[in-house]
Amino acid sequence: MIRYSLQCDKGHAFESWFASASAYDALAKGGHLSCAHCGSPKVEKALMAPSVSSVESNSAKPVETPAATPLGPRNAIEERIAAIRKHVETTSDYVGDNFVREARAMHLGESPERPIWGEAKPEDARALVDEGIPVAPLPFMGKARTN
Repeated sequence: MIRYSLQCDKGHAFESWFASASAYDALAKGGHLSCAHCGSPKVEKALMAPSVSSVESNSAKPVETPAATPLGPRNAIEERIAAIRKHVETTSDYVGDNFVREARAMHLGESPERPIWGEAKPEDARALVDEGIPVAPLPFMGKARTN
């Protein structure tokens, strides 16, 4: 996987991951890239610094999610995600890895309905949807997963 800093013709900067440099080239040549902010199809690689791990350590440092940085959100999208996170955390119960069990129990009337959020494997979330249980992915991970 390779991460590129990209920029559209309107000046919006964003990053995206690609399977390889040739995968990026193929997508760009085929006109399959678009700006994450405005949708403009005129996207090019932007100047970026290499990400190199230190010689003293063989393991790369973990990447922090932008909303979790000490400086806080850096753009409108990150501000919106931070606002969604705050709303979810203050208006619902975090049930962690028990999300699937809790959602199913509420759907079956075995526990009182309430707003919940937590962790679920993609296949388990699909099973809930197939059972008619409404679920949706959140644009952030639980705090236990980000540390």
